[in-house]
Amino acid sequence: MSEPAVADRTSTPAAVSLGPVAIVLGATSATIAWMPQPPMATLLSAVIVGVLAVALGAVGIRHARQGTGRLWTAVTGTTLGAAGLVIAISGMWSLRA
Repeated sequence: MSEPAVADRTSTPAAVSLGPVAIVLGATSATIAWMPQPPMATLLSAVIVGVLAVALGAVGIRHARQGTGRLWTAVTGTTLGAAGLVIAISGMWSLRA
């Protein structure tokens, strides 16, 4: 049991999990935003979750470029979060008119 649980001592579970958390949040935001005629409270939650996905994904990209975590998960989460964020904001904008 002298071997460490992680492959590299510099990789921490928090830095490695940024990408997968961004994917889950981004997928949630995109799914909520693409619902047909969602209520305003649901669109607001899609915006909040989308912002969190973009932020965590951006930090995950930074850590992945330094060698901790996987780049594809962070990029996918950031992209999904940005898509959900844009769609939710445009949906709120169209409900305003």
